[in-house]
This record gives sequence, C-alpha cells and structure tokens, in this order.
Amino acid sequence: MNADSRAYQEGEDLDHGPESMSRTVDLNCDMGEGFGLHTFGMDETLLEVVTSANIACGFHAGDPATMRKTVRLALSKGVAIGAHPGLPDMSGFGRRHMEITPDEAFEMTLYQIGALDAFVRSDGGRMAHVKPHGALYTMASQDEDLAQAVAEAVYRHDSRLILFGLSGSALVRAGERAGLRTASEAFIDRRYTDDGRLVSRRHPDAVITDPEEALRQALMLAGEGKVVTRGGKEIPVQADTLCVHGDTIHAVEFARMVRDRLIQSDIRLQSPGSAL
Repeated sequence: MNADSRAYQEGEDLDHGPESMSRTVDLNCDMGEGFGLHTFGMDETLLEVVTSANIACGFHAGDPATMRKTVRLALSKGVAIGAHPGLPDMSGFGRRHMEITPDEAFEMTLYQIGALDAFVRSDGGRMAHVKPHGALYTMASQDEDLAQAVAEAVYRHDSRLILFGLSGSALVRAGERAGLRTASEAFIDRRYTDDGRLVSRRHPDAVITDPEEALRQALMLAGEGKVVTRGGKEIPVQADTLCVHGDTIHAVEFARMVRDRLIQSDIRLQSPGSAL
C-alpha cells in the first residue's frame, strides 16, 4: 500500500511539499464485473498498477459477493475505491441506451452508491469517487438534466465524493454546480470526435487497438492535455484521470506499459482523493 492511499483511507491530510508541483494524473480501471459463477478481468493484478478502481454495483455487472471481494482487494492494495453505477441491463452490460427520467437516474445512482459504500464502510474504508458506467455515463455526459440528477445523487449521499466525468461534459459541469469535486476523465484507447466526444462504439474504429498508438495518446493527454481526434484535429482535453480497460486479453501488460511510460515521462500517478 502506498503512503498517499493509506493516508487517504484513514482520512489524514497530506502535504506533499515541492513534489506536488509536478504534473500528476490518476489511472483508473473498471472492476468487479463478475457475477455468480462468472468471473471477468484480472482485477487483483490490475490493482497493483492503477490508482483508482471503479467497482460495479450490481446493475450492469457485479453481485454482492463480487463487490465485497473487490472492495477488500482494493483496500489491501491501497487503491482509491469508487462506485461504478450503471443502467439495469446486465444482459447488455449497461451499454445500451435506455429512456430514463432524471428521477430514475437519481434513484438508481443513489441505490448503487449506497450498496457499494456499505461494503467499503464495513471493512473500515472510505469511498473516494463515483464514475457512471457505459450508457449512463454517455447519457449523463450529453443530457444536462440527467447529469444534474446523477450529481445530486452523489452529493446527497456524501458531498466529499469526487465525481468522475468525461472531460468538458455536462456531467462535470453538473458536479461543479452541485458543489462536488470533479475529475475530468480522458480515455487512452478511445478515439475522439472533433467536438471532444468519444466516437461511438458502433463505429469499427472507435477503440484504439494498437498499443503504441494508445500509449502515445496517453502521454499526450497526461503530458500536454491534448488529443488528436479521429479527423486529425488536435484539441485540448483536460485529463485529471485516465481510463484503462481491464477486460481485454492483454489488459494487464498494457496497463503496466502505460504506468511505466508515464512515470518515465516524470508524470506522477496519484488518485484525486489522495490530495484531500
């Protein structure tokens, strides 16, 4: 367990001194997506690499046993824990658009945050952040009313929580209006449109599959706060936290490469919560 993460879990104030002036970025990954007899990803190994874990809360993936196991693993590794609420669509892995009202978005978000937080608290930890999953994330990034409902659910549960949202999106703006700390998220292996949105997964080239290209994008995001879009345009993107996906065959190797390359570039890895 690193000192920053341990201090955050115990609620201590941190003073990094001059070192805090160096550029820092968080590395987050979605986890706890198994359920029943089914297991997915390599969570235990990835927890040795990332600084924040977004744990599924039972709607799009996960179940009570998986949630508890993943929370305990994250606590033992000193990784900041976040709730990863999604739409109630396990067969579609929460990636299919659903027509929901702001009230429904509030209720399903609050329900899932509360469920995960119960496991975190029962083992003596403190939850650090919330990051919506899949279609709920995309919908709240584009719809101001849904974004406000999600942000309100986070604030009502615990105003100290940090809301992760797509950089420049309605979700980040809603979090700021609600009085929450926010972390603008950028994606290492997703292509961007010229207006700063993620290219839809319906497009065959939405995901960057070449590791070297993804590494270059990670370094550009973390080091320069920029990305080259699908159309070849260079645009600014605030990147407080970078997402790495843990459900691919080479996920662990790639996450390690990203971590090592960032450190070699004098970029410090640190969860947003550790600065509290």
